[in-house]
Amino acid sequence: MSAGFIFLLLLIFLLLLMVIMVVGIYNRLVGLRNRYRNAFSQIDVQLKRRYDLIPNLVETARAYLKHERETLEAVTAARNTAQSAARSAAADPGGAEVMKGLAGAEGLLSGALGRLLAVVENYPDLKADQNMRQLSEELVSTENRVAFSRQAYNDAVLKYNTYRQSFPPVFFAPMLRFADAAFLEFPDEKQRETPRVSFS
Repeated sequence: MSAGFIFLLLLIFLLLLMVIMVVGIYNRLVGLRNRYRNAFSQIDVQLKRRYDLIPNLVETARAYLKHERETLEAVTAARNTAQSAARSAAADPGGAEVMKGLAGAEGLLSGALGRLLAVVENYPDLKADQNMRQLSEELVSTENRVAFSRQAYNDAVLKYNTYRQSFPPVFFAPMLRFADAAFLEFPDEKQRETPRVSFS
């Protein structure tokens, strides 16, 4: 065997090894990306449940809160904004801008709901309404589910970003069009709190 032939075999072997490595990196990135996208879809399910509860909550409160129209309208407007942001985020889970938009919209909605629930405290008949109690309990339960789903999503994003930024994937990920994914974080500590409802 000539030296040129041995060199050619060695070159083919190295290229084959490189292709196998890139395929492995690509497959792992796809798997991790699908995990965080699936985790976001769990958030999306809980947010939709939350958005569906809010109109019922507002309608139940409307009969009692005739003088609190602004509060009810603020909740409805915040719900619509958050719902729109959630649709954008569902189209691009992990995108930095859409995650930031969703976090901001959810913060506004949480604030509006908190104000509504604070107003409810001033109306004993509304607090005693069975439908209002049930809706409020479902809302609190949904808030907890959203928080749990958000944690699972952030864990999946952490795992994806850690692998993507490690060696050697850090060299191949940009070429394969895998960008870092964004966490879903609330910018203000008040927005992390679940609205508290007391009917005692």
